[in-house]
Amino acid sequence: MYAGDTAWVLVSAALVLFMTPGLALFYSGMVRSKNVLSIMVQTFFVMGVVTVLWAVIGFSLVFSTDAGAGLIGNLGFVGLGGMARGLPGFSHLAVSSGSVMIFQLMFVIITAALIVGGVAERMRFQGFAVFIVLWVLLVYSPIAHWVFSPNGWLAHLGVIDFAGGTVVEINSGFSALALVLVLGRRSGWPKESMPPHSIPMSIIGAGILWFGWFGFNAGSALGANEIAVHAFINTQLAAAAGLLGWMIFEGAKDRVATALGAVSGAVAGMVAITPCAGFVGPMPALLIGVAAGVVCAMAVRWKFRFGYDDSLDVLAIHGIGGVVGMLLLGCFAEHSVNASAHDGLFFGGGRLFGIELLAVAVTIAYSFGVSYAIAKIVDRFVGLRVTPEDEFRGLDLSHHGETAYSSNA
Repeated sequence: MYAGDTAWVLVSAALVLFMTPGLALFYSGMVRSKNVLSIMVQTFFVMGVVTVLWAVIGFSLVFSTDAGAGLIGNLGFVGLGGMARGLPGFSHLAVSSGSVMIFQLMFVIITAALIVGGVAERMRFQGFAVFIVLWVLLVYSPIAHWVFSPNGWLAHLGVIDFAGGTVVEINSGFSALALVLVLGRRSGWPKESMPPHSIPMSIIGAGILWFGWFGFNAGSALGANEIAVHAFINTQLAAAAGLLGWMIFEGAKDRVATALGAVSGAVAGMVAITPCAGFVGPMPALLIGVAAGVVCAMAVRWKFRFGYDDSLDVLAIHGIGGVVGMLLLGCFAEHSVNASAHDGLFFGGGRLFGIELLAVAVTIAYSFGVSYAIAKIVDRFVGLRVTPEDEFRGLDLSHHGETAYSSNA
């Protein structure tokens, strides 16, 4: 175990954890003032409950020896026991099993927290709590095993995903969509105007996300090495290009370039580069970022066309952004950048694109299907939707007995 590699992974874990309070600010600024605390409580609840679940059983389901067919791990690491034996398939690393465990924990936290944005302003806290527990065990853990564990069936096929285009981004986006469809629209949407109550708060949150994303992507090298440097550079390039892509699209379409659009574009660029960060060159990173900015800006408009109320555009930015990243990874991956990757479609390797496309399709189908089933069951036995009276009053007071401000608009 090397001190420098271990230090980098632990610092990266802290950066990824810091993304969750950043996400809370990003989301809270976009809702009405009567629902600010409900968003923050849900995201901080995720930090608590996911940590316990991961330590007790989640880490074992993802990273222990495969229980069969590459579908899920066994119980060899339950309660974080047995890690001294090392992680199956990770013997080449210069960091400990505990370092990988704590770094990967932060991924589960931020992925679960992303779902909050889709159902903002109308979901019961009790229903959300039960849904997240079941979702971590039944949706996140299997997909993470398939992709992140060397024993997973998608990993065996040759799928590459540097930091979670499938496991984090597509998974959260399409899980949020499933929950949104079961939950239904906010009262008055889309006819009633529901403007963000504090765009500056969202901008600060987006800045924290941008800062933390360097740990998310560069930390996924699991060492202080050249691949980490490469991922760090690509993250910055894609974020900047995504910001510009979204602003250009808005300017061409609406004749304005909004502040919220600019920060959303940066997030979209970082979403798309997440699976690609350690596998593509810097110029492809710029192209991936700008493509994500434009495509995700277009996708935001889909909810008005198709009538699903994804409150804060989790599907459009994370789900669609993840799809963009995975497919363009299949085009732009270079073996010369990372020896563990095959060349993509634009460098003479067509097979990788097909494998990445398969991973996208499987992740969408599984995350949406199982999340939808979980949501229906929780709705039946616990209840997901707040009452019309509680929704009108605001979830801060009706569910948490507090308000963010002395008077709510």
